[in-house]
Amino acid sequence: MTTAKTTSATSPAAAAAPAPDAVDAIAAQWAEVRPDLETEPMAVYGRIYRISRAMGDRMEKEYARFGIGRGEFDVIATLRRSGEPYTLSPRQLSATLMLTTGGMTGRLDKLEKAGLLLRSPDPNDRRGLRVSLTERGLRLVDESVTAGLAVQTEVLSAALDPAETAQLSALLRKLLAAH
Repeated sequence: MTTAKTTSATSPAAAAAPAPDAVDAIAAQWAEVRPDLETEPMAVYGRIYRISRAMGDRMEKEYARFGIGRGEFDVIATLRRSGEPYTLSPRQLSATLMLTTGGMTGRLDKLEKAGLLLRSPDPNDRRGLRVSLTERGLRLVDESVTAGLAVQTEVLSAALDPAETAQLSALLRKLLAAH
């Protein structure tokens, strides 16, 4: 189960083992009624889910300061990550974000109305469109990604030291690859 960390007392992450949480309570209830079950996998995925929900809520609040939601952030961040000229087709965006074309159209409409992106005809395909970040969109995504990373860093560094963070990242990468 949980063990005390071996970080130094000067580390912001240095602390005794965390107190039992709601996931421990759920596992204990299962142990009581079904002692034959090994509930550690439930505990791992339960904590991943709860962390994801909690951080998702925090990120939503952070992005709201910029007038966007996480969905809109994902679109403009995908364009930004694509590199100059920060342009992709709606199909490329949909594939990257695993969205239906209908879901993508709604996000693009909202972002275009806000002046954060521009849709234009694809010069290589008469039927196609290109989606590009505007200067305003570029500034907003750069500001919002910096703010979002600051929140994520704050949460991680409050609980883990840099080596633990790297170890957790590696373990989660390994777990994700198994799916």
